[in-house]
Amino acid sequence: MPGDTRTAPSGADAGAGAAYADAALFMGMNSADDRVRVACKAFFAERLGGRVRMSWEQVGRCDDLVWHFPREAQDAYYPFMDNLHTDMRIERRAYEPADLRHGLDTAAWSDLPTHERLLLGMVHGSGGVLYSVSPRLSGRDDVPVRVPAPPSIEPLFPEPLERLYRASLALRLPTEAL
Repeated sequence: MPGDTRTAPSGADAGAGAAYADAALFMGMNSADDRVRVACKAFFAERLGGRVRMSWEQVGRCDDLVWHFPREAQDAYYPFMDNLHTDMRIERRAYEPADLRHGLDTAAWSDLPTHERLLLGMVHGSGGVLYSVSPRLSGRDDVPVRVPAPPSIEPLFPEPLERLYRASLALRLPTEAL
């Protein structure tokens, strides 16, 4: 098979394709920084009736972050995560060979961790855009990434999801963990 010939928008041109979320964005809903927390929550609240894509690896990275917390925080957090994954159309996807090739072979991304390179390969291959609060990805114009801006007013999830979200805030992540 010849090299990957798929193209995707990047930097300021990103956004026309499918919306992807990474673990940083998902777990950002529980950020200790309220500006980040509200921006991430707004992303999901605004798309509750729509669809978002995540790689299987990024879903697993969310679990890995949560499992570093005491059992009580996990028990407060997981009902929200479970219900959001049920109520929202989160399309969980596996990497395709072309995603791997593009993610690992793009020299401009060599400074990024492997998990972000692979996800960027997936996003690029579908012509999508990745929404993320990863400090490694923001401000770059060589990646199809957008950082969600916080709204002026914190949106609410419909009940009982909002109640579960509020309980999940027993788990708060420092920005550097995202």
